Amino acid sequence: MRRQFISHAISAVALLALGSLPTSAADNAAIKEKAAVCAGCHGENGISQTENIPSLGGQPDQFLQWQLVFFRAGSRKNDQMQPIAEEITNEDVRNLGAYFAALTPPTAAEDKDPDLSKKGAQVAAGRRCASCHTDSFAGTKAVARLAGQREEYLVKALHDYKSSQRVGGGGAAMADVAYHMSDEEITAVSHYLAYFK
Repeated sequence: MRRQFISHAISAVALLALGSLPTSAADNAAIKEKAAVCAGCHGENGISQTENIPSLGGQPDQFLQWQLVFFRAGSRKNDQMQPIAEEITNEDVRNLGAYFAALTPPTAAEDKDPDLSKKGAQVAAGRRCASCHTDSFAGTKAVARLAGQREEYLVKALHDYKSSQRVGGGGAAMADVAYHMSDEEITAVSHYLAYFK
């Protein structure tokens, strides 16, 4: 088991170490074609219009690559993502990560509940969310962008971390943070981050 984990970890590190290699115009067309499959759920230009499905536009490249690797390996579970991720190559993982990272991130709508955002800001400060996700909550490297993400998706993600249903990447750190959050705190911080500008 340990040897298999090390093998997966080495493969993933090697995959990420290659980074985003230069691509030709033909390659760009192929990447856009593969990304078009993602648009069915994640929205045009990576901006989700579907409840509980995250926006991918502007997410950090490494974060996106890791998630695809986790889905492909089966360590992160999702009935819709599993069969898609199983069909993609290492090159696809690199290219899709770079493609979505280069897109414009979602722009937060006008906050209709600033009082809830104020409570959420206190939760984010108390839980030190910015220490990993950056002061602008734009994420970095293998850490997710939270600013402008769909609110109900953030709520679901925090509940999944809290109940240990979501693993991979910063799962241990996030599980520790989410485990100690009340439902009210999860609601407030998710609202704050969804409308953060």
